[in-house]
Amino acid sequence: MAAPLSASTARQPNPVQRALAAAGLPTQDFASLAGPLGVTPRETLFSQGTLKLHHFKPQADAVYRVPVLIVTSLVNQPYILDLVPGQSMVAHLLKQGFDVYMIEWGRPRREHAGLTLEDHVLDRLPRCVERVLQHSGETRLSIIGYCVGGLLSVLYAALHPKAPLKNLVCMAAPVNGNGLESLKAWMGPDFDVEALLEHYGNVPADWVQNTLRALRPFGKMAGAMSLLNQIDNDDVVRSNLRMGKWETDNIPFPGAVFRQMVNDFLRGNKLVKGEWAIGGRRVDLAQITVPLLHLLAADDHITPYASSRDLVPMVGSPDKQELILKGGHVGLVAGRGAQTRMWPALDAWLAPRST
Repeated sequence: MAAPLSASTARQPNPVQRALAAAGLPTQDFASLAGPLGVTPRETLFSQGTLKLHHFKPQADAVYRVPVLIVTSLVNQPYILDLVPGQSMVAHLLKQGFDVYMIEWGRPRREHAGLTLEDHVLDRLPRCVERVLQHSGETRLSIIGYCVGGLLSVLYAALHPKAPLKNLVCMAAPVNGNGLESLKAWMGPDFDVEALLEHYGNVPADWVQNTLRALRPFGKMAGAMSLLNQIDNDDVVRSNLRMGKWETDNIPFPGAVFRQMVNDFLRGNKLVKGEWAIGGRRVDLAQITVPLLHLLAADDHITPYASSRDLVPMVGSPDKQELILKGGHVGLVAGRGAQTRMWPALDAWLAPRST
């Protein structure tokens, strides 16, 4: 049972501190309350610069033949997909019998500012695919890409139509730059990309974080008020702090990739126009012919529907599906609703295609 608020705590304006006190926990001990995150047992198979390729220890007696490679976002820590037991998409997949691998792009330093989309899509991702197949002993794999990781996965699949890819799952993957209206307006012709990159090299992590927060200016306040209404629920408090810890743990955006994303994806909207060239090769979404599932959140302010809805109609896959689920961008993969909505839907679609 939650402990009552003390008189001193009751005067504190910070709703998170009040929630901690209500749970009988030290009001400043945020990190220990959230606990260690991303703790599902794994081994690192391969590294290249900041990149690491992890393999998670199987947790089921029988494992599906086709391995799964998770491609995470460039600007967020991958542990959002593996928070803690009971709040981990990775652990759910393992328990369902999937053989799970994950790319962790790492935290770029100034010497990595020159990394481009070509480096990620034509070199680093294909190397990881090769290592997964070598390690698993299989000839094909499934890819699951989240957010920007979903976009990278789409670019890889389109540019490698003969790749050993059996299935492609995207979660909240943007493909239409015009649909990112707030970002497009902010980073319009008056936004000086070169001045930012000349000064910093990479886009700083706190700049990334503030940009995402600006998409929903009162979101943090609304979340805090919602937390106050549930301060007697210890599980809700702990889950909220885990998500909060992750949301403030952004990764710098590689400078050269950022330049390409702003100029070609946002301003030029070249992907859906069929005009985007990566390494001199045009990206044609119709070249994607493997089974494809696109999982979307109904209340996604980071990847709104206008930015994601073109993927399924534009790919050439005869077996393709778009599924819109209740929730937001992060809740889609890690919220309480993910356990009852998205994870089962992902398992139901992927399992019969993984034999």
